[in-house]
Amino acid sequence: MRRTIKYTIILLFILLALALVAASLGSASISLKDTAKIIGSYIPGIRNLIDASHISANEFAIISQIRLPRIIISVLAGIALASSGVIFQGIFRNPMADPYIIGVSAGASFGATIGLIFASGIRLASISLVSLFAFAGALGVTFLVYSISRTKGRVSVLTLLLAGVAISAMLSSINSFILMFQSQDLARVVFWLMGSFTAASWQQLAIIGPIIIVLFIVAAFFMTELNIISLGDQRATQLGVNTDQVKKILLVLASLIAAAAVSVSGIIGFVGLITPHILRLIVGPDHKILYPTSALAGGIVLLASDTLSRMVLVPREIPVGIITSIIGVPFFIYLLVRSKRQVF
Repeated sequence: MRRTIKYTIILLFILLALALVAASLGSASISLKDTAKIIGSYIPGIRNLIDASHISANEFAIISQIRLPRIIISVLAGIALASSGVIFQGIFRNPMADPYIIGVSAGASFGATIGLIFASGIRLASISLVSLFAFAGALGVTFLVYSISRTKGRVSVLTLLLAGVAISAMLSSINSFILMFQSQDLARVVFWLMGSFTAASWQQLAIIGPIIIVLFIVAAFFMTELNIISLGDQRATQLGVNTDQVKKILLVLASLIAAAAVSVSGIIGFVGLITPHILRLIVGPDHKILYPTSALAGGIVLLASDTLSRMVLVPREIPVGIITSIIGVPFFIYLLVRSKRQVF
């Protein structure tokens, strides 16, 4: 417990410092001191102690209406992808597993493509239908893959993985086929697929935030069982763990968390893959420590990547998925080389 608290405090400090820096950076640069005053002026209890009278209304609007919701959503998406990565790697006992392994990304891509082509201008309760279509697509494919792999009440991990790969390939082909006849929408679809937080808003956060937080907390209660399952199904059963039931629950929770993140961020690769590995090297394989620390580190990685995506070509932005891929691909190759010498 002491180690968990120590690492959590360190990561929280890094995350808060990075969030402050990220809020001050952009095409309209605002000093760190003024940024801290603007944020502090919204916090009950200390707002009366802050003198922000010299700060313009435009600077207040930039921080409070544009950058803060984007920062919080990118952190939550990073937490969601990294925590689901920990769960998938633990369930499959495979270092190459990530949140997209059972078709979450393919389903979200398919849903978003349909939404961008047929309902891009329609909003429901201030939420774009594209996000809702992406969420529905991710969930639909997840449960389709799960249903295919379920036989007589048991879920075959091998069938689950193969079904995920097959359905992902099929949906990718359908997407390409659709775009052949809707080439005018190609740029928008490709930009969404590469990941971005440009559409982040408080309305999005109000819906997606509670979903991610609740699912994350519920999954945290199963980390002891995930530790035991990591020893192998036979050993876990001997120790009294209902492996099938725990795997089903964790698969559903991890898929829902990843789907919620993808619906607002687009497809952002490698955060769910590399973050748990980096933290495993630092805190060890105990999921009770690895799960919360990886989640916080995922938030840090994605926030840093999103900030870079805003700053590299100011005032233009590049999709955040490009940044995470540039960071993630070398690490993925390192894992491939390392996996030749070591069993997970």
